[in-house]
Amino acid sequence: MGEPIIRTVSRGVNQSGVRDHNERLLLTLLQRHGPMAGSDLARLANLSPQTVSIILREMEAEGLLARGTPVKGKVGKPSVPMSLAEGGVFSFGCKIGRRSAVLLLTDFRGTVRHQLQMTYPYPLPGPIFAFLERGIAEIQQHCTPAERARICGIGVGMPFELWKWSELVGAPPDQFTASWQNIDIAAEVARFTSLPVYVVNDATAGCQAEHIYGRGKEFRDYAYFFIGAFVGGGIVLNHSVYQGHRGNAGALGSLRSFGPQGESQQLIDTASIHLLETRLAENGHDPAALWEQPQDWDRFSRFVEPWLGRTAQELARASLSVCAVIDFEAILIDGAFPPSVRHELVERTRRYLVNQDMRGLIAPKVEAAAVGFNARAIGAATTPLFERYFMNSGLLLQ
Repeated sequence: MGEPIIRTVSRGVNQSGVRDHNERLLLTLLQRHGPMAGSDLARLANLSPQTVSIILREMEAEGLLARGTPVKGKVGKPSVPMSLAEGGVFSFGCKIGRRSAVLLLTDFRGTVRHQLQMTYPYPLPGPIFAFLERGIAEIQQHCTPAERARICGIGVGMPFELWKWSELVGAPPDQFTASWQNIDIAAEVARFTSLPVYVVNDATAGCQAEHIYGRGKEFRDYAYFFIGAFVGGGIVLNHSVYQGHRGNAGALGSLRSFGPQGESQQLIDTASIHLLETRLAENGHDPAALWEQPQDWDRFSRFVEPWLGRTAQELARASLSVCAVIDFEAILIDGAFPPSVRHELVERTRRYLVNQDMRGLIAPKVEAAAVGFNARAIGAATTPLFERYFMNSGLLLQ
């Protein structure tokens, strides 16, 4: 592949009353492009150099930005690149999954500072909220008072309507449904933290993480598959993660598929890690070993091999299905598995795609995503940041 093409964001305006917009715009440009001099920011944002200089100085004084080493060699004064300050802002991200929960603290640049994880046979609110309460307190104890003051919120990424999946997660249906169906996640978390709480779909959060910190800068429109215990996904249109009317756009796990006897199923039934868990359990292995960190799936290679083949076939068909609706430039594939498994899955999906019936369709690029196992938790952590500091989804990019 050649160098990725990184498109820029929309223009700012030199009018009073729009300081917050312009601050967000400059922070978003720096997040997207990396360190830049004020003159370059002014050109990209269509703002006057004086306006940009004033805003940059104020944000530097607030600790949001950091000065880089002056760059010499051009006419005039050396240019000074500005960047997001490493400790400028922090955010909690939590992923509540079918087999594990992850709580982490990220900084302004998306770097994970602290991380905790718990695993379980199936998720129940009581143990998960207890884990979050203990985890938030524990992580904050590792922060300085100044760092704690810069934590802007917590994003919680979880499957929508989780209670509908009791059969697949192996939970008692009545207990599982009653536990989750009417619970207010934000209110439960707010009982033990004063931080703002935001709840997002976990797969959409993973897509957001890839879009911001991964390979999302390379493509204008793409579909994103995340293979966890259950497969899910997200979609990006015109450089923006599209959430849809109810925040459930890109529910790719619900795409139609077929079972061994030709029966109608969903992609979630045919291309998820829970299928591999079942095979391991049937052969006397503990499937919880798949989620241990660091991950090592080599010991299960004779079970992983057939799982990879079927999952790749399903993803190839699903990729063409989504491209029949939207002419996606690329398909990005990620998951809660080791990087070597992701690489092999992408390679096989590419090979299977070539043999699909593509009449009326243009084959998309199939690429490996970059964020990996923590994508959903990191993506959840971006939600408070976008609420306060960056341009929200729907931003016109060019």
